[in-house]
Amino acid sequence: MTKTHWTATSIGDQTGRVVIVTGANSGIGFEAAKALARNGAHVLVASRSTIRGRAAVDAIAVEVPQAKIELALLDLADLRSVRAFSDRFVREFSRLDILINNAGVMMPAKRQETVDGFELQIGTNHLGHFALTLRLLPVLAATAGSRVVNVSSSAQNFGRLDLEDLHWTKRAYARAASYGASKIANMLFTLELQRRLQEQNVSTLVSACHPGWTATNLQDNAPLFRLLNPLLAMKPWQGALPTLYAAVAEDVVPAGYYGPDGLATMRGYPAPAKPAAASLDAGTARRLWELSEQLVGEQIPRVEPTVQLVDARVGDVQGDGGGLAGPPLRSGMSPASSR
Repeated sequence: MTKTHWTATSIGDQTGRVVIVTGANSGIGFEAAKALARNGAHVLVASRSTIRGRAAVDAIAVEVPQAKIELALLDLADLRSVRAFSDRFVREFSRLDILINNAGVMMPAKRQETVDGFELQIGTNHLGHFALTLRLLPVLAATAGSRVVNVSSSAQNFGRLDLEDLHWTKRAYARAASYGASKIANMLFTLELQRRLQEQNVSTLVSACHPGWTATNLQDNAPLFRLLNPLLAMKPWQGALPTLYAAVAEDVVPAGYYGPDGLATMRGYPAPAKPAAASLDAGTARRLWELSEQLVGEQIPRVEPTVQLVDARVGDVQGDGGGLAGPPLRSGMSPASSR
């Protein structure tokens, strides 16, 4: 019997749904945004760069002329930008169906910091998304069938998360270990967010995914990856499939983890994946959550346990005016960031 693979043609109608994709100006974020827009979703391309974000929006509009897509400025390495973005979104939209926390920084050669003094990789990949998600939870909780997707990486298998030295101020900086730690944090955040939402009887589904080995500009600081890309890497459209699967597939489970189904999960089509052992420790997940709350100054809000809005694929979407681009927000992210 021929195996049926889950592909972008499996997505289904997304008309009327509102989607945020962080880091959607390139790579798998761009491909995920394009695929969801192609299927009718109103997609916000959340980018720290006006130029790159506008180029992505224009490119999608060329390929998908009917797309409802707009640029929304967001710098995850600056908590003021996160607050400004979330405040604007809540003012202009009444629903949020899918939040894809995709943007990332991968292995800058030297230790760098965000505007708020966090080590750049944990600050961008985890803390920025942590703050963003908490600030958007009320509108997520009010939307039937809403989902949060955290894009992790198989690099979590090689990382070590040290909560006593989250920002690498006591140890010699190791860029690969720091990246792996931030990806462990993505998975721990997924587990703990889902647990806390279930405690409040909130139906929002939280899951994580990884793209396998995919050729994107996230690897700009990793020459070996670029050298091997022609032999091993998938194209971004295929690397985006686990993200899209987690965002829309019917059989996604709470706190599930999805990645390619091929050899060593580097290539293939979406399937359940096995997180690293360090990514499954409930005690560490709770401690990371508490530390993250302290660092970003946000706490999980009390949200209504009863879903308020009907399924997103019926009814109108607010916010078609494209007003979220607004004036450029101050960027504190270094050139090491790819998205």
